[in-house]
Amino acid sequence: MSKKDEKNAKKVKAIKDEKKVSKKDKNTKKIKKEKVKKESFFKGVEKEMGKVRWPLKKEMIKYSIATLSFIIFFGIFFTLGDLIIAGFKMLVG
Repeated sequence: MSKKDEKNAKKVKAIKDEKKVSKKDKNTKKIKKEKVKKESFFKGVEKEMGKVRWPLKKEMIKYSIATLSFIIFFGIFFTLGDLIIAGFKMLVG
């Protein structure tokens, strides 16, 4: 055998060994990940809740007024649109 053939044979053997080991590692890693996810869920939630910036009272009032005004505006808009279309329908029909 030439040196190239020996190197290729070693590479092939190393890859086969790696595949055998990686299958075992994957199974153990999956189990470990599942345990970590279950154990650290509430810690993760607590961490994320710490990142939340809650609105101040003035901001909350401003957002609430904006939301209610949009609801009222679009309610009136669609009601008037419906009445106008119904009026045209009565004139035509």
